[in-house]
Amino acid sequence: MHDSYCELVLPFGSSPKLLEQYTNVHGGIRTGKLMEHLDSLAGSISYKHMLGPGVDSLGKIEDRGFYIVTASVDRLDMLSPLDPSRDLRLSGQVIYTGKSSMEVAVKMETIGMGLEEETVLLGRFSMVCRDALTHRARNVHPLIISTTEEESLRSMGEDMKKRRQSQALRSLSRVPPSSAEAEALHSFYLKYGQDAKDLGIPRESDERVWLGDTKVEKTMLMFPQERNVHQKIFGGYLMRLAYQLGFSNSSLFMRGGHVRFLSLDGIAFAQPVPIGSILRLTSYVLHSTSSAEFPMIVHVAVTANVVDVQTGNESTTNEFRFTWCRDDSASSVPRRQIVPKTYKEAMLWLEGKRALEMGDEIRGLRTKYA
Repeated sequence: MHDSYCELVLPFGSSPKLLEQYTNVHGGIRTGKLMEHLDSLAGSISYKHMLGPGVDSLGKIEDRGFYIVTASVDRLDMLSPLDPSRDLRLSGQVIYTGKSSMEVAVKMETIGMGLEEETVLLGRFSMVCRDALTHRARNVHPLIISTTEEESLRSMGEDMKKRRQSQALRSLSRVPPSSAEAEALHSFYLKYGQDAKDLGIPRESDERVWLGDTKVEKTMLMFPQERNVHQKIFGGYLMRLAYQLGFSNSSLFMRGGHVRFLSLDGIAFAQPVPIGSILRLTSYVLHSTSSAEFPMIVHVAVTANVVDVQTGNESTTNEFRFTWCRDDSASSVPRRQIVPKTYKEAMLWLEGKRALEMGDEIRGLRTKYA
């Protein structure tokens, strides 16, 4: 397992010139750019597992006979805000292998300045191996476990895969909501969803916002400078674009303030994005809530579609889910509720509710065992 370990150090604390390239409008670090690096790192880790630790160059895919792509990103959880005055280390390794798939665990740590290292992000990527000629699944090397710590990581990777399969079976696109979810939706409808003519009028101190009205779009041409080794658009670049649009949407909904990234709740890569294609990114705020820690939390979806310029037809290539919050004082944060109008929007609202409850559970466990 340890043979696949890779790391990348970004010396923000010692290189003001580098820091300038990553600084956001609030003086912090651009998380979207770091996501791009994490996707590249997960790919490097996967190739290192297949090629061995002694190989330092990928070479041509045709010569290798296989290629590796990102199938999904299960989660990326931001444990604490990034400190731009300290260096940042991105690292990871393969922790589980299936027949043609690999689970890659990644993390980001702040280092330097004579302070103790601090883990600021943990994440999981699912990578798949394909034959370079047939593009069908290709077997990956099994993991050799050397220590009890590695066995624990392997078990965690296996649990990740089983949990992802279980969540797919529970998807609201396949099965109806549970009785508890249906009751929660109905209660919410009775409180916020009736009397459409009152749209925009505060109800019990909460402003009602229709889910469909949160739509934000961006359309762009895909240039070859953003290609990967497979001559398609690099997945990490798409992650950065989606993050930026999702952040913009959440900022608009939460009316500015200090917007903080909490988690990437999932990415599904359905198909590659060709060079030269027209890509349309569409974002909606699916759910809004609050907690004892944060006065407003939102779950945002971003969908990437490739547009056929001759027919106008669109096909979905990627789906992204993010969670942001306002961590200002509660008195400065507006109280707004996302309200679905249609059954489809109601299912999206419930999916957002599930994601926020999962994130709240993870943060609670982290606090409990810190």
